[in-house]
Amino acid sequence: MSTTVEELKQRSGAVSAKELAGDRESRATVGDVTVADPRMVCRAVDVWYGDKQAINGVSLDIGKNEVVSMIGPSGCGKTTFLRCLNRMNDTIDGCRVTGSITLDGQEIYDKGLDPVPLRARVGMVFQKPNPFPKSIYENVAYGPRIHGLTNNRAELDELVTSSLQKAGLWEEVKDRLGQPGTGLSGGQQQRLCIARTIAVSPEVILMDEPCSALDPIATAVIEELIDELRANYSIAIVTHSMQQAARVSQRTAYFHLGDLIEVGETNQIFTNPRHKLTEDYITGRFG
Repeated sequence: MSTTVEELKQRSGAVSAKELAGDRESRATVGDVTVADPRMVCRAVDVWYGDKQAINGVSLDIGKNEVVSMIGPSGCGKTTFLRCLNRMNDTIDGCRVTGSITLDGQEIYDKGLDPVPLRARVGMVFQKPNPFPKSIYENVAYGPRIHGLTNNRAELDELVTSSLQKAGLWEEVKDRLGQPGTGLSGGQQQRLCIARTIAVSPEVILMDEPCSALDPIATAVIEELIDELRANYSIAIVTHSMQQAARVSQRTAYFHLGDLIEVGETNQIFTNPRHKLTEDYITGRFG
């Protein structure tokens, strides 16, 4: 980031941290949390781990065919919020989520909603590649099988092939589909996990620091893939790399101590932040 703190101060007119660090109302998010064509709509989301509140009234839309990056210091709540979007926090004892999160207008925390098919519609790619201890083929075929998405082996073969192609992995593995997925390189394993996610026809793909364990070459491949996937999916990505956020996303959301401080078009966030906390973070003054 070549922009200096002084330059940002001169042209951003950033809101000071003190001005927006008081009561709950004063910590309202800077920027427009809504989009014209949302896939997911989150309103006043609170997350508690026992008596500790980790997310404070966060509202944010996830638009169709866009990449939203979530940035902020470690422990700021971005991954916790991401995990709310497909109810992964349900697996944590003592975790409580309140507020509203809808997918295509349906409340995902409705008591009558089964989280298993929800997690097919809102897939997750984790920080560390986690292929199943199965063959490359079976890694991709597993989800469609348990969800009944194909009627015969020919359809399953076609789905496995198309998923690996969309993940940019087909040409590298087409002659060894019976070999263990765990035998692939780190970058290939991550693309296999993306293929596994795609295979169950999700609407949204969540990515929790998907490149943090990868080398620069593998990271570049994944980033190019994210840009290609945006044509068919909504993507929300948590990343500690501001350069990565700038490269892959159209909108960026900055989190700090459980609050969503600022959200806006990625270029605006990195060149003309309106909140002092955002400015301090992207210029390296803290975090």
